Amino acid sequence: MITIIDYGTGNVSALGNILKNLKIEFQISSDTNSILNADKYILPGVGSFDNAMQSLYNSNMINVLQREVIENKKHILGICIGMQILSNQSEEGSQKGLGWIPGYVKKFDKKKLISLKLPLPHMGWNSLTVRFDSHPLLKDINFEEGFYFLHNYFFCPEYLESSIAISNYGINFTCAVSNNNIHGVQFHPEKSHQNGIQLLKNFAFL
Repeated sequence: MITIIDYGTGNVSALGNILKNLKIEFQISSDTNSILNADKYILPGVGSFDNAMQSLYNSNMINVLQREVIENKKHILGICIGMQILSNQSEEGSQKGLGWIPGYVKKFDKKKLISLKLPLPHMGWNSLTVRFDSHPLLKDINFEEGFYFLHNYFFCPEYLESSIAISNYGINFTCAVSNNNIHGVQFHPEKSHQNGIQLLKNFAFL
């Protein structure tokens, strides 16, 4: 059972539709009991870092998630802001992140992007370069086709081995992270057609 965590931010219904079509058992919930009963979690997120963290605190789910993910080692997939809040902190705000994957979140250099005639935010399809060909989260992905992105900030993991894929937008940046049972992607699987479907399928069978 996968619980898609509904804490007021993120496109939970689109993710649910993909899992439904894949015939993968899931629930969308903001109830702590559903966290306890789940085997895996998806943590979506849109908007700002501070807003996502505050919404998660307000949901009263954070302590249960901490226990199930950190102590009981259940798999979790953070998406977009849901990935960024896995870090320690962000330039975007003052709230502390979950700190589950050590690192910080940094804003793209707008002046550099302007010099390269690249707009901010980074929006649209972009390819990936994988660092570990055998990582099961990225099995059977078309890396050249890539995924759909929409973001101004990117994750800088403290430890290079936490970065499992990079993309390029003026600079190379980490777009997928993994540390044991904790995973995150900057892109939106729910907007990424077959690649997104495959990634969610991969996560379900980790």
